[in-house]
Amino acid sequence: MLMPGVLDEAERAEPPGDPEPGLVPVRDPGDVGDPGTAGRPGSERDEIGGAAQAAPPGVAHSSAVMAIGTVFARLTGFLRTVVIGAALGTALLGDAYQAAEMIPYTVYELLLGGMLASVFVPFLVKRRMRDADGGAATERRLLGVVLVALAVLTVVAVLAADQLISLYAGGYTGRQREVTVLLTRLLLVQIFFIGVSGLASTLLNVRHRFGAPMWAPVVNNLITMGAGLLFLWIAGRGQTTETVTDGRLTLLGLGSAFGTVAQCGVLAWTLRSAGFRWRPRLDLRGAGFGEAARTATWMLLYIVVAQAGVLVTANVATRAGAPGSGLAAYKFALVVFQLPYAIIAVSVITALLPRMSAHVADGRRDLVRDDFSRGLRLACALLVPLWLGMLVFAIPGSVTFFAYGSLTVDGARRIGAILMVFAVMVLPFTLHQLLMRVFYALGDTRTPGLIAVPAGIAQAATALALLRSVPARQVVVGLPVAYGLFYAFGATAAALVLRRRLGGMDGRRIVRALTRLHLAALPALAFAAAAVWAFGHLPGDRLPSLLALLVGGLGGGALYLLTARLMNVPEIGYFTAMASTRLRRS
Repeated sequence: MLMPGVLDEAERAEPPGDPEPGLVPVRDPGDVGDPGTAGRPGSERDEIGGAAQAAPPGVAHSSAVMAIGTVFARLTGFLRTVVIGAALGTALLGDAYQAAEMIPYTVYELLLGGMLASVFVPFLVKRRMRDADGGAATERRLLGVVLVALAVLTVVAVLAADQLISLYAGGYTGRQREVTVLLTRLLLVQIFFIGVSGLASTLLNVRHRFGAPMWAPVVNNLITMGAGLLFLWIAGRGQTTETVTDGRLTLLGLGSAFGTVAQCGVLAWTLRSAGFRWRPRLDLRGAGFGEAARTATWMLLYIVVAQAGVLVTANVATRAGAPGSGLAAYKFALVVFQLPYAIIAVSVITALLPRMSAHVADGRRDLVRDDFSRGLRLACALLVPLWLGMLVFAIPGSVTFFAYGSLTVDGARRIGAILMVFAVMVLPFTLHQLLMRVFYALGDTRTPGLIAVPAGIAQAATALALLRSVPARQVVVGLPVAYGLFYAFGATAAALVLRRRLGGMDGRRIVRALTRLHLAALPALAFAAAAVWAFGHLPGDRLPSLLALLVGGLGGGALYLLTARLMNVPEIGYFTAMASTRLRRS
């Protein structure tokens, strides 16, 4: 999903609308039988568990490949962030790199990327089914047009790097601006390869080849990590915009760009091995692209609003003028914030979208409502303790993972302070994403686009108000509030609209489940807070933080499971029963 904030590395591999990995109907968590509750008709437990349904072996294998690939992409994306933080820190040099790295992705998504997955995946699937040649001519035309557009877009963007910096980071002056422009010119070359990667992933998806699009970002992350470590080894820690040389910046910029080239190469090779052969075609007559373009109008509105959020966020962060509390600290916290959703909720969403679409086709909107409710409650069973844990462990966790090389302990604590505010947004963010999938299942892209406009205005107004009303060092700490307002506002409006369309949203059951989950998490929260307080009195920084994380996290997690089990929380019962079943099978 394009978010009104700065995208992290793994999100960049996912097109707007956050089409789920592989776009394949995988096994719905709600379809897995709960051995401990099966056969109790009418009970809430039975509703969570449902009847066991075995997925076809090919689908099950693809689902496993996608799930593991997504986890590795996210985790290596996180490690990539840690390495870049160690190499550049969160002061002016780190901010410069983050601004330069953000621009090629936002330019690409705004002008081209959003349309590939949200519009052209279903379009290509339809042409493959209807055309006598299996859609081969349409695919070749699409690739030819996209390659030309990407080449032109890349050249124009590189030439306009200075103007783009004025647009996205207008607060930069002097040497910081020079450094940012140099890095931006190097990284803007990525636009072409980002685009080819996106199109190759689209063509692989319609061929049911799901592994490579999930795993290719891992290659990108590893290469960028290597470039960051090489920069740290050559330049040493503590580099600033005044001391760093253009040669070292070029090494880092080209190394980062090469990661994208390698990712593109992996996907292109996989596409060729899947049997795709490209013959250049630029004749568009009869290609049917007009049909696809007409369906893109409302999605384009959503993308424009989302990218306006990126623009405002970047400018507020860069104009705050507080070294160590700028764009780099915000982005590092954003990466951590996105991990729970990316690893947990995306799996649920992947399963729900095709199911809900099928229910719509059958005229069973009541089942759409039930699937939404089930998916949200299952995701929240894990996300509730995670957001509370993120709140408690934000600072010791940031010190544990980020306080290395050029990123000081104080800088890590600043990341933790931002992350604490982000933590509160985990559930609204997830709710918004699930509600959007209900609209997509209903075939409605117009309503999400219209909802995004006032939500985006609320976000931008809040971000600008922060810039004018709070101290410079606190501006970025407050930016997650503006970010979260987009999702809270959007989720509220979406729920009200869908409540009328679906005859309700199963709100009572959802509220009851969320209440029970939070009550079950309270003892774990108290234990985790006590561990942070106790180890915080020990001398040092990293070791006490690590101990607090380990003892509080493991103990709190076990306490949460025990309390939820004693409270008979059905959502937790589903996960524990599934784990027990798999252990017995192994």
